[in-house]
Amino acid sequence: MSRRITRRRLLERTLRGSLAGTGFALGLPYLEVFLNENGDALAATGAPLPRRFGTWFYGCGMNPHRWNPEQEGADFALTPELMPIERVRQHVSVLSGFGVVLAGETNHVHRTGVIGTLTGGAPATTTENDGPTLDLLISDAIGGSTRFRSLEMAAHGIAKDSYSRRNENAIQPAEPTAVDLYMRVFGSGFTDPNAAEFEPDPQAILRRSVLSLVAEDRARLDAQLGQADRARLDAYYTALRQLERQLELQLSAPPPLEACRVPQSPEAGPVSQEIENVVRNHEAMARVLALALACDQTRVFNVVFSAGASGLHTAGSSDTHHTLTHEEAKDPKLGYQPEATRFVMRSMEAWATFVEILASVPEGDGTLLDHTVVLCHSETSDANSHSVTGLPIMLAGTAGGRIRNGIHVRGAGETTARVGLTLQQVMGLNVAKWGFKANETSRPISEILV
Repeated sequence: MSRRITRRRLLERTLRGSLAGTGFALGLPYLEVFLNENGDALAATGAPLPRRFGTWFYGCGMNPHRWNPEQEGADFALTPELMPIERVRQHVSVLSGFGVVLAGETNHVHRTGVIGTLTGGAPATTTENDGPTLDLLISDAIGGSTRFRSLEMAAHGIAKDSYSRRNENAIQPAEPTAVDLYMRVFGSGFTDPNAAEFEPDPQAILRRSVLSLVAEDRARLDAQLGQADRARLDAYYTALRQLERQLELQLSAPPPLEACRVPQSPEAGPVSQEIENVVRNHEAMARVLALALACDQTRVFNVVFSAGASGLHTAGSSDTHHTLTHEEAKDPKLGYQPEATRFVMRSMEAWATFVEILASVPEGDGTLLDHTVVLCHSETSDANSHSVTGLPIMLAGTAGGRIRNGIHVRGAGETTARVGLTLQQVMGLNVAKWGFKANETSRPISEILV
């Protein structure tokens, strides 16, 4: 008699097989010996160096009159809240005045701004997305040849605070510490490419067999599920396909690479939303991520410095960034909330540090940042009013010479979907328009395109 295969049985069976001691293989950065004479392509195949895409998010926005530049173009003066990026301004373009167009939709505070920017339109409810987030659209196109389709990290230490999602039931959790990120990428299962002999891990072979068995059961299970569960199962299978890719790499001998070594693990430290802890954790994460990118472990990443409705606080204080934006009085002489604004400045300093770290890694004829584009954004402009008009947006890196850095473009109330459309096209996706309802657009931001 055949036994009915339930969703729970399938998940339990697969998880036991797929989580038992997974091992990993590690590649090398793109050394000069691998490249052509110009240093902009692989010598063996002529293929260009990989392009990477990432997001960098921080909560509770800024003070528009202190953040938005007045001049457009390349000669804009840095405003007070952009002064922290002075040391990397040649790598950064500022996009002001772009927002999520509501057109009758409710502004779901601390959600509409970020989800709208990443999905191309204002979400109708607090529990639904209208399509996958931007990073997943890009990783679906470029992430299949790396161990990880994407890496997510949360510098404030809360794994659930991730904005990478196919829907509200398929959120990709973040690594909460630099040590966790390090162990995921450069963990104990590393296979030494310089070992005299290579033998595939028998456990890896077994896990791959388990995944094959599950695939045979999928059609039978699908017939028993409703639409919502099928969507959840699709997301689950996407994760399993990525695991299969990791197993394929583990079952193949990596090429001998004399310089390949596991980098030293970052030191474990306190993890909390206290600002100094977040800053330290973030910088350590950025350094691990830079190595992961240079070794082509992933080409897509998402960093959360602080979540929407930011819980950042100073040591010994119960006042968070978010509560201060609503409860702190504006200084009558300054015209803004000085305590809340300190968190804006620390966020901008952290963003500059992130850009600096990626720009410090030599690669080919330039740097790691030159072959990357990173979208920096927040969920609101003025946090006190929860405005999703004029969101703070910056782009760092040129994506292999496809984006201009060091300029300011004013959006004048236009949709952030123009930013998402531009980034998809820069990353090689064949998409002529993007967004939905009032935010749909076919207009990339031509001012930043090379």
